[in-house]
Amino acid sequence: MGRHQLAFPAFAMTSISTGADQEAVAKALEAFRIAQAACNAEGLSSLCAAELSYSHSNGYVEDKATFLANATNGKSTWLSLVYENPSIRVVGPAAIVRFHWLGEQQAVADGKKTANDLHILMNWQKQGSEWKLLSRSATRLG
Repeated sequence: MGRHQLAFPAFAMTSISTGADQEAVAKALEAFRIAQAACNAEGLSSLCAAELSYSHSNGYVEDKATFLANATNGKSTWLSLVYENPSIRVVGPAAIVRFHWLGEQQAVADGKKTANDLHILMNWQKQGSEWKLLSRSATRLG
């Protein structure tokens, strides 16, 4: 067998793996959105890397423990949360995910509603057979 015959099967396997990985990241992203909208600490925790760096549009940065505590503290509820037009690019054991975040929260204490219109950048890392959120950054759009 010549070099060219060996190269094609290796490329085909990489493409198949990347497609499967892209689908797995898309599933993890949707599971994260559902857990976030439900303020589900266990669901969020299972999708986040221990080394998580979660950055908000105001510049506030949280580690995993702080993110989980604040995202599930019961001070507000999600009325809606949409991850619009996600793009996923798998690069080896990493995935670059971008999307338009549209959400509305309501404070439990006073009923005040807050709308969020953000651009999100997430970096996911393959750890074993699972994809974990490693970092997240937000930019306010509206």
